[in-house]
Amino acid sequence: MIVLGIETSCDECSAAVVEDGRIIRSNLIATQIELHKPYQGVVPELASRLHTEWIAQVVQSAIKNAGIDKRDIDAVAFTNRPGLLGSLLVGVNFAKSFAETLGIPYIGIDHIRAHLYAPQIENPMEYPYLGVLVSGGHTVISKVTGYDDVEVLGTTIDDAIGEAFDKVAKFYDLGYPGGVVIDRMSKTGDALAFNFPGPSMDREKHPYDMSYSGLKTAVINQRERFLVEGHEDTKENIAASFQRQAVNILMRRVEKALEDTGLKRVSAGGGVAANSLLRKELKDLEKGGYQVTFPSLKLCTDNGAMVAGLAFMYLKDGKRDDDNVTAYARVKAFKSF
Repeated sequence: MIVLGIETSCDECSAAVVEDGRIIRSNLIATQIELHKPYQGVVPELASRLHTEWIAQVVQSAIKNAGIDKRDIDAVAFTNRPGLLGSLLVGVNFAKSFAETLGIPYIGIDHIRAHLYAPQIENPMEYPYLGVLVSGGHTVISKVTGYDDVEVLGTTIDDAIGEAFDKVAKFYDLGYPGGVVIDRMSKTGDALAFNFPGPSMDREKHPYDMSYSGLKTAVINQRERFLVEGHEDTKENIAASFQRQAVNILMRRVEKALEDTGLKRVSAGGGVAANSLLRKELKDLEKGGYQVTFPSLKLCTDNGAMVAGLAFMYLKDGKRDDDNVTAYARVKAFKSF
């Protein structure tokens, strides 16, 4: 089965052709980073306009690069939740029209689920496992029992981890996107220069939940309080110390979830899964007998391949949408979905 996957949930305009859920025939990502860089963040109106201008060419190029004709496509998948509503609607409407013109089925895909599934495309892992989704909009720790069976154990109660990276980078004018810049600067900084605090949360009520607003506030407004004597107050040291604590907050919850659930496998996805320190910390779990996997860097960012890959699982089970399917900026608060 050949599935065309379309992803337009934020500022990446992506289309991919995937065969049988795992063979990536093409995966094009037209990034808008340079056009949003002057604003040091994604401008929703600009993002949706660029998707409108680019999507036809991106899809056409993905099909051409896959070495197929559009009539070879068996189904179309598209992200329809959650994300920037204007951007989502561009992808949803284009995908539906494209599929209806060819008379083939189509299906809307949850962006969160797609990221959790992305590692399965390249490195299939046996269920169940602990799924870790880390991105600019989401930070989720979940028990994944099947492609359509996800139980959320913990999530952020305020800022997502990627959002905290972006806000710290913006305040100190480090560059955009913030996560990439901070990761790079951290390599020449001293991670022990600042002793930034972790969140104060009721661990009984929130054993796996996270909070990043306090850390972000400390780094931006109170950094002098946390400078360790004998260390320099440099941007490189700020970046390294912030990154160390941000990753530590997540890893402590991941380790507790593994201990409490007894799971021996971990799979991470999302844009922040490309962070070098987080990848190292997760890989270090293998020393304790855990199996760890995450996507290649191209599948960490928003991409059409993860959408098509997950859609294949639904489609082969006979699931599809009708013309009433639309876009949703948010999903309901959930513990399982």
